[in-house]
Amino acid sequence: MEKLPQISEAEYEIMKILWLEYPLSTNEICEIAQKTHSWSKKTIHTLLSRLTTKHVISYEQRGRMYYYYPLISKKKYLNQENHHFLNRFYDGEVAPMLSSLLDNTELSESDIEDLYKIIEAKSKSGEKE
Repeated sequence: MEKLPQISEAEYEIMKILWLEYPLSTNEICEIAQKTHSWSKKTIHTLLSRLTTKHVISYEQRGRMYYYYPLISKKKYLNQENHHFLNRFYDGEVAPMLSSLLDNTELSESDIEDLYKIIEAKSKSGEKE
């Protein structure tokens, strides 16, 4: 698996915006981010600069405006983070992680049915990820 750069929680918030829609101008990103965060435009510009330096986003200049777009997919990044989490906290073992998660989470009948379907589909496919 290709190693992707680590990104901070704040940088991840910017990535979530760009994964939903792109390309977006700097002003559009600022407008969207400021709806849920109390960040200044300067902070958002800094986050965009860091993400560009880490090669997870890029931009194209149109006149005086910069339009940003992701260079990595959300799925690819989440796969890496999931593996990192599983290895760091559960020594790569899924069963203890699921047990801990299920012990500390209230599940509806629908949630339980969905989990059974996921496990059954995985069992039938024989895939190992």
